[in-house]
Amino acid sequence: MEFLSAKKSDLILVLVTLCLVTFGTAMIYSSSFIMASSMKGDGYYFLKRQLGFFAAGLGLMYLFSRMHYERLRKFAYPALGLAAVLLVALMIPGIGIRKNGATRWLNLGFFAFQVAEFAKVAIILFLAHYLASNEKYLREFKRGFLIPLGIAGVLMVLIIRQPDFGTMVIIGVILMAMLCLAGSRMLHIAALVAAAVPVGVWMILSNPYRMKRILSFRNPWESARDSGFQIIQSWLSFGSGGPFGVGLGDGMQKLFYLPEPHTDFILSVVAEEAGFIGVAAVIALFCIFVIKGFIIAFKKQDTFGTLLACGITMLIGLEAIINIAVVLGLIPTKGLALPFMSYGGSSLVMSMICVGILLNISTASENRAAARRARN
Repeated sequence: MEFLSAKKSDLILVLVTLCLVTFGTAMIYSSSFIMASSMKGDGYYFLKRQLGFFAAGLGLMYLFSRMHYERLRKFAYPALGLAAVLLVALMIPGIGIRKNGATRWLNLGFFAFQVAEFAKVAIILFLAHYLASNEKYLREFKRGFLIPLGIAGVLMVLIIRQPDFGTMVIIGVILMAMLCLAGSRMLHIAALVAAAVPVGVWMILSNPYRMKRILSFRNPWESARDSGFQIIQSWLSFGSGGPFGVGLGDGMQKLFYLPEPHTDFILSVVAEEAGFIGVAAVIALFCIFVIKGFIIAFKKQDTFGTLLACGITMLIGLEAIINIAVVLGLIPTKGLALPFMSYGGSSLVMSMICVGILLNISTASENRAAARRARN
C-alpha cells in the first residue's frame, strides 16, 4: 500500500493501527472459536467476517488517505442528514435490529450496520466544518454556541432513544472539547456542563436498568449471578493471566463464562491469554495513537483540519479509555467496543476511515510546509 511508504510519523500511525487490528483479529478468533462452533456450526465464522471487515476498512483507509480532507467539507451537512435519517429508521419495525434491550443496528440483510458509529463521525465532521466556517462568530451565543449545540443535540436525542447512553456521553464530551478548541466562550461551555451534569444524573436515576448497573458496580458480588456477573468474570480473566498469560488460545473464561468475549470484553481475553504484558502493549499502542493524532492536529493546520483531527483522535481515545475502564471495573459496564480490536464491522470500518482522514491531514500539512519552504 502506498501509505506504507509515507513519512516516518505517518508510518508509525499506520503500524500502530495495523498492530491493533491484527492482534485484535487473532484474539477474536481465540475468543470466539468455541462459541461460533456451537452457535453457527463454523468455528471460523466470526474470524472470516472480521477479515472481510478488515479488508473493506483497509481499502477505505487508503481511499480517505488519498482524498484531500478539505473535500470532506461539502459532505458535512449531507452526512449529518443521512445520520439523522438512519437513526430515525431504526425506530421502524423490521428495519432496526433489537439486541440486549437496545435497537442500534440497521438490518441491511447481509450486514447489520451500527448507525451510531457513522453518526459519531458525521457529527465531528459537521462540527469541524461549522466551527471553522463561523470563526468570527464563535463568541456569540446563537451562532457560536446554540446552533452547533442544537444540531448535535438532535442526533444525541435520537441516539439516547436506542438507548445508547455511552455514545451520547462521548458525543457530548467531544462537542464541548471542540467548542472549547474552536474558541467559544468558556461561560457558555461552563453553563452547558452545569446543565448536562444534573440531566445525566437524572437519566441514570430514572432508568432502572442504568441504576442496576450503578448498584452492581458498587458491589458486583451482591449480584454475582445477575448484573455483576460480567465484571466478576472479567476480573477472573485478569487474575488468571498473571504477568505473561496462560497462552494464546488456552484461556478458560471465554468458554461461556465471560459474556461478549469477542466484542466489548475482548481485552479481558487478552489479559488472560497474553497477561499483563499483552494488556500493557495494547494500552501503549493506544497512547501512541492518541499522541500522534494530536501531533497531526496541531502541526500548522488550518482550523478545519485541526478540529477534524482533534475530534477523530478524541473519539478513538475516549472509546478506548472507557472500554478499558469498564473491563477493569473502574466504571459501570457500558456496551462500547474497543476500537480496532473488538469484533464488529461498523466500528472497525469507521475507525479505519478515521485513520485515513488523519493520514491525509498530516500529508496536507507537510505539503503546505514544503510549499512555504520552496517560496522562501
